[in-house]
Amino acid sequence: MGMWELVVVFVVGLIVLGPERLPVAVRTVARWFKTVKQFGNTIQAEVNEELRVHELHQNLKKAEEQGMENLSPQLQRSLDELNQAAQSVTHSFKPTTSSIQDKKDD
Repeated sequence: MGMWELVVVFVVGLIVLGPERLPVAVRTVARWFKTVKQFGNTIQAEVNEELRVHELHQNLKKAEEQGMENLSPQLQRSLDELNQAAQSVTHSFKPTTSSIQDKKDD
């Protein structure tokens, strides 16, 4: 929308809603736009993450087909990233010595 379209919408809104209700209506519409924008950003982030996971999965299949030897740099990076993710999941489930000690104290 251009500047003139916004002016026309504002004038029509002023005539229809009046000066008392126009600020409330503008705030409500602004909240709707903000909510829709946040929803769109969330969906976009989820789609990007799914595409990244799909690409990593394809690279892993390629690496397995090549016997995990003489891999291209892109495939090697994907494998390294998958290994790091696997290690972070494994480490998050290992109990620490302090949590083991806490359980003994109970």
